[in-house]
Amino acid sequence: MAELDITDLRAWLLREPVSRRAYTVLQLSTKSGLKGYGECGEVAGEDIETAKRLIVGRAATAHEAVRHTLGASRVQAAVNIAMLDLVGQFTKSPIYQVLGGPTRNRARALASLEGASDDELRARLKERHAAGFRAFTIPLPPSPARNQGQAFAIAVVRRVETLRALAEDADFVLDGAGSLTPGDAAVVAASVERFHLLWFDEPCRISNLAAVRKISDESATPLGFGRHIEEPGEVQDALREEVIDILRPDLARHGISRIRRMAALAETYYIAVAPHHHGGPVGTAAALHLAASLPNFFIQHIPTPDAEPDRRMRAELTGGSIERVKDGFAALPAGPGLGMTMQEDALEKYKERGL
Repeated sequence: MAELDITDLRAWLLREPVSRRAYTVLQLSTKSGLKGYGECGEVAGEDIETAKRLIVGRAATAHEAVRHTLGASRVQAAVNIAMLDLVGQFTKSPIYQVLGGPTRNRARALASLEGASDDELRARLKERHAAGFRAFTIPLPPSPARNQGQAFAIAVVRRVETLRALAEDADFVLDGAGSLTPGDAAVVAASVERFHLLWFDEPCRISNLAAVRKISDESATPLGFGRHIEEPGEVQDALREEVIDILRPDLARHGISRIRRMAALAETYYIAVAPHHHGGPVGTAAALHLAASLPNFFIQHIPTPDAEPDRRMRAELTGGSIERVKDGFAALPAGPGLGMTMQEDALEKYKERGL
């Protein structure tokens, strides 16, 4: 299908002015004049040049073959999304239709609460709740050292109690960010059982499956893992050990197709999937299509910057509607491909550098 042959690849490294969150937006052009967009994390210029050499001349329909060609490169996530965007535009269908049709009509949304103090977290909760979110991640209190013990667990409980009292209609995730020792993670997981959290995210690193299994066996709090998983085989190992309750593969690392493979593995173990997303609005659009295509999807994190300049930048990049949330849910994009209109002038305006 010559119309979908890729003729060029361009990329922009973007960085939000206040939060300094960075992500790479990639553009693929075809013989027919279509342009597809994808997103991944921060990458080097040589990675972009390698990807360009490998995929120019290939058809956008060869997204699975290209995924293998690019291997473990983070660029493959953006290339995968952009190629699916092109196929969707060409067939005049949203990506989730290209992938077999939607499994739902909207996606449940999750927002992060960020701040150095409980007062800041309370303010963020009120803002996010007013913006339509009904599920939130809570960061752990600062920990000056490892092996915290009961005093740290009590501080966690007080923080969760304080925030729950402000939004009784909301659900919460405790975000460990992989920072705790298995011992501290076990104490905290047991301490927060009574709050019925959606899950305890990355309480510790998953490298020691036996230690994580012990935490899982001793607490009723669901555990979420997957941000740092590189290959689907690692997911299989964790599923066999029964240490994952919520699978959290990273969108900027894997793209749509690889996460679908991981989700298919998880489905056989009755495990739900909540993809991790900490990038830009192109990634959000891709995440919503992914959510619509997964039978075992649970909830999707949507980045919500605190600073107005960051929010303005994200809105300018895609026209402003892709990240809106109402009553706890985000609408599925309805247009062909990613269902958004990328503003190339905004890419040039906000780029830290071209790649």
